[in-house]
Amino acid sequence: MNDGLPTARLVRRLLLVVVAMFAFGFALVPLYDVMCQAFGINGKTAGAWRGTQTVDESRSVRVQFLASNAAGMSWEFRPLQDELTVHPGASNQMLFVARNPGDRPMTAQAIPSVAPARAAAWFHKTECFCFTQQVLAPGERIEMPVRFVVDRDLPADVRHLTLGYTLFDITGRQEPPAQAARSR
Repeated sequence: MNDGLPTARLVRRLLLVVVAMFAFGFALVPLYDVMCQAFGINGKTAGAWRGTQTVDESRSVRVQFLASNAAGMSWEFRPLQDELTVHPGASNQMLFVARNPGDRPMTAQAIPSVAPARAAAWFHKTECFCFTQQVLAPGERIEMPVRFVVDRDLPADVRHLTLGYTLFDITGRQEPPAQAARSR
């Protein structure tokens, strides 16, 4: 059954293809980050910030708030207000509301994003429900705060930011709390 390539050479080539596929998979993460930065998509927030700044009352920035559910997430999820007008350097707060309308306890994790992406480095969360998982019993409702500062060094041409959250159901990805306590 020698159709051109000896079996050993064919196996080596197939192994090389498999190794190349794994290498390409690992290379996708940095390529994705470069692409997002180049096209200004998927703006990640600058993360928690513990600094202090004086407030720049001569400037105002409009911060819009969005909330969405990932596929399979049944919770009601929304900000209490659609937007705030803030001064760079000032500490601000927005409340998001979530309610589990289902008949079983669920655990959720919120993933934030800031647009435009080039402004994300100047958006600092000092407290956020996205830092922890949220567990709600059936019918339970919760108000979740996000406290943030828009940095004084935000480029002057940026006058509007959007902070969006996507809520994911992660119930099946973890051990139930009662079992976790017993196994310790």
